[in-house]
Amino acid sequence: MVALAKVRGPEDLRGLNREEMDDLATQIREFLIREVSRTGGHLGPNLGVVELTMAVHRVFESPNDQIVFDTGHQSYVHKLLTGRHDFSALKQRDGLSGYPCRAESEHDIVENSHATTSLSWADGLAKANQLLGHSDRHVVAVIGDGALTGGMAWEALNNIAVGKDRNLVVVVNDNERSYAPTIGGLADRLATLRTAQGYERVLDLGKSVLQRGGAPGRFAYETLHGVKKGIKDIVAPQGLFEDLGLKYVGPVDGHDIDAMERALSRAKAFGGPVLVHAITQKGRGYAPAMNDEADQFHAVGVIDPVTGASLKSGGGQSWTSVFADEVLTIATERPDVVGITAAMLIPVGLHRFAERFPDRVFDVGIAEQHAVTSAAGMAHGGLHPIVAVYATFINRAFDQVLMDVALHREGVTFVLDRAGVTGNDGPSHNGMWDLSLLALVPGIRIAAPRDAPRLRELLREAVAIDDGPTVLRFQKGSVAPETAALERIGGMDVLADHRVDGEGDVLLVAVGSMVGLGLDVADRLTQQGIGVTVVDPRWVVPVDAALPPLAARYRLVVVIEDNGVAGGVATQVGAALRAARVPTVVRGFGIPQQFLDHAGRDQVLEQIGLTAQDVSREVVEHFARQEAALADLS
Repeated sequence: MVALAKVRGPEDLRGLNREEMDDLATQIREFLIREVSRTGGHLGPNLGVVELTMAVHRVFESPNDQIVFDTGHQSYVHKLLTGRHDFSALKQRDGLSGYPCRAESEHDIVENSHATTSLSWADGLAKANQLLGHSDRHVVAVIGDGALTGGMAWEALNNIAVGKDRNLVVVVNDNERSYAPTIGGLADRLATLRTAQGYERVLDLGKSVLQRGGAPGRFAYETLHGVKKGIKDIVAPQGLFEDLGLKYVGPVDGHDIDAMERALSRAKAFGGPVLVHAITQKGRGYAPAMNDEADQFHAVGVIDPVTGASLKSGGGQSWTSVFADEVLTIATERPDVVGITAAMLIPVGLHRFAERFPDRVFDVGIAEQHAVTSAAGMAHGGLHPIVAVYATFINRAFDQVLMDVALHREGVTFVLDRAGVTGNDGPSHNGMWDLSLLALVPGIRIAAPRDAPRLRELLREAVAIDDGPTVLRFQKGSVAPETAALERIGGMDVLADHRVDGEGDVLLVAVGSMVGLGLDVADRLTQQGIGVTVVDPRWVVPVDAALPPLAARYRLVVVIEDNGVAGGVATQVGAALRAARVPTVVRGFGIPQQFLDHAGRDQVLEQIGLTAQDVSREVVEHFARQEAALADLS
């Protein structure tokens, strides 16, 4: 038998027999359960693609053949087969990424970890190969059935089908789930295909019998073969793909290595676009995952490898949980309130709402654009939709927010979880663009709660607005400790007032989850003799009308936010002060406009200088430079 540790690349698989391959598959599952249970990560998806990934690497020759994984949740097996065996710091600083990563390996191509993009990547790669004369190269796109609920995947399939002589293979990893069970008409159609495996066996038997009958038999076979399409539409509607012009192979048992290799070899030899439909089981080989009704251990924290029980300490209530409780309370009070999610019912906190009012929560699949425009229609029809998505995913539906919701002044509330630095999931999961993008939308109102009471308060204020879009954004993890306000000026909460002899040097505007950092900075500056007032604007867009006259009483306005520095709250505050002819300088502290490597949230904040020490030092140095300039003038 071959030890997993000896597998340094895909070529090491090609000389193995079936028994050795089965043993290696067992080793891979044992490795994944042992290692991912220590660090956390996407366990269920990877347990489900062990044999599938092994077969892909046996039939195709990466990196000459280009393998693209949709989203990348299921790339751990690929990492192992391409020689990456140190999972000790998975998703941690200086450790392996939780997704494909070009910096790690020449075998990795797409690392964006946003679903439904793989087929467009594959289409582009295949076109490049054809135009550059790389006829020996194949492109393989591995995409889950959940991702096929996204419109971009179908736009790509429509184009892929046109390239009749391009070497492109689409492998549909059909486990009936993304995070949760796949929904919609496509899911129903794939379910029909899963149950029609006998069709090809019947056709093959008919072929062998009729062709033994000489010319008449062959003629009869060809005649019957001519109506094959019609038979398939009745018995097994793979016409769903073949009508697009794609050769369809399957369904195939994705855990049968021999069957997968045969199907992939047929697809490779076809000389045009082929779709291989593989049936897999998420969490395969690990009872705790297979028995998990919620998401079959899609993503886990640190767990007991034997029982699957979480080993994470309490840590307090999460932001998502606070939202989940409050939205259910609001829904109970208001029958017009509905929820919309894009295949993430539990992660975004709409599950309790759905359990209580199943006919008022809509899971649209991985289709953020549709979610937003459908919400506009619901709002116009008399409902108040709450669209709950991760902050990084609202980027995908910006046009719909702008032109379908805002232009028509429809009352839709967007709840953006995982705003700001998320850390371990890497650059494409940081919610650092939403505020800058959405601030461009005319008439939009954006709120950022600092603690649980403010989340509840602002959510209620948001759903009370029916003449345009509202947004509520909050970070990942445990909710911050409650911070009471000293007073309210306009719509802003004053949280600390450390003016020296009644004179204010710094008006510190702390946005949402940055309030704790802002209060720490204020304490440090006060110790340096700098008078500081800390305010939480609550609603950050548009800028509160009370802010410019308040800022006029200070020498410097400091804005601390968990958003990109370009176009964020500091930009909005600066514009508001200029419009009001207030000369006070605005200094913003936020996330630099760069893609941040995966690491813990606190590590990332330290790396980019969003710490109390860094911010307070910058402010002290600002005043030191100012005083030095005045001294030079005198």
